[in-house]
Amino acid sequence: MQPYDFDKPTHRLGTNSYKWDEHPDALPMWVADMDFEVAPCITEALHRRVDHAIFGYTFVPDSYYQAVVSWFQRRHQWTIDPTWMLYTSGVVPALSCAIKALTMPGERVLVCTPVYNCFFSSIRNNGCEPLECMLQRRSNNTFEVDYAVFEALCADEKTTLFVLCNPHNPAGRVWRRDELEQLRDICRRNHVRIVSDEIHCELVMPGHQYVPFGTVDPDAVILTSPSKSFNTAGLQIANIICRDAETRRRIDRAININEVCDVNPFGVIALQAAYNHGEEWLQQLNQYLYGNYQALLAFFDEHLPQLTVTPLEGTYLVWVDIRPTGLTSDQVTYLLLSQAHLYVSSGTLYHGEGYIRLNIACPRSRMTEGLQRLAKTLDEVLKS
Repeated sequence: MQPYDFDKPTHRLGTNSYKWDEHPDALPMWVADMDFEVAPCITEALHRRVDHAIFGYTFVPDSYYQAVVSWFQRRHQWTIDPTWMLYTSGVVPALSCAIKALTMPGERVLVCTPVYNCFFSSIRNNGCEPLECMLQRRSNNTFEVDYAVFEALCADEKTTLFVLCNPHNPAGRVWRRDELEQLRDICRRNHVRIVSDEIHCELVMPGHQYVPFGTVDPDAVILTSPSKSFNTAGLQIANIICRDAETRRRIDRAININEVCDVNPFGVIALQAAYNHGEEWLQQLNQYLYGNYQALLAFFDEHLPQLTVTPLEGTYLVWVDIRPTGLTSDQVTYLLLSQAHLYVSSGTLYHGEGYIRLNIACPRSRMTEGLQRLAKTLDEVLKS
């Protein structure tokens, strides 16, 4: 296996990077993209495409569908028929199209909070009301669903759709099959449809296993993309996987109504390169991210033992309980940005007051610098 150098410094300032150039004087550990170069197979495939020097409208070839089918069958034992797939420009547009297709304005869409902030905007933009089932923190500091509350919310006659985050951002859970089966059974009893955002599905820590929700409920609508696992968000490609032909027709119609039916030619190329040739790179990436997580845990144990790090089962986004500071999430976020020049995500974005979210997908030296800035600032708060 070719070794990849994830410790290699990367430089993104001045590249119109949303992550780096919004606050160019701050070290960014917020938005979910990685400070690693992509797998060489992707760069090589894109170079070949650029060398063609014509960038017209893109036809998505059969080889694209086969790459997706082969990837999920090979890695996750999920058999997908190519005819179940619809492509679009990203998972958020895909979610909006699914909500438009499966709900009526005024209905309620259930989410388990804290959760990815764009869920709320996608729900409201389609005239629906977000309905929150707050995840419960267990004695081991992981989060779980309160199934009694979840069922009561599903029983509300206005609740028609549940949006699942699998793995969960920002709580870091990789849901077990038995947990997913409970959610499926409750939704079936109450005639609630399920859409599952699985964009982080390849980013899983040792000892945990991603379970495609499509293997639990074949009638669910599944949203996937290589963008998080292969760091290609700017290439704008995602897939909606839906077995039911009538539901798929309605979603396809919503894709056209929302005018997100055309995709970037580089995204089509990058997906095929990643899924056909990028598996070794991804395996090494996950090992490196696990090393970053272990280093972060050791740092908190030594320098910030008052704060609790939520166990990270999947994603590269660490959820930290900052309530011992006595400050709100927004206050801590502002303090870190203004005093430490460290940009993190406030838990209020995800309806998770009392927490901040840290992105650890960067060279370890850069993460360590960010943690040192965080500790210096918060240690003063904790001592005051």
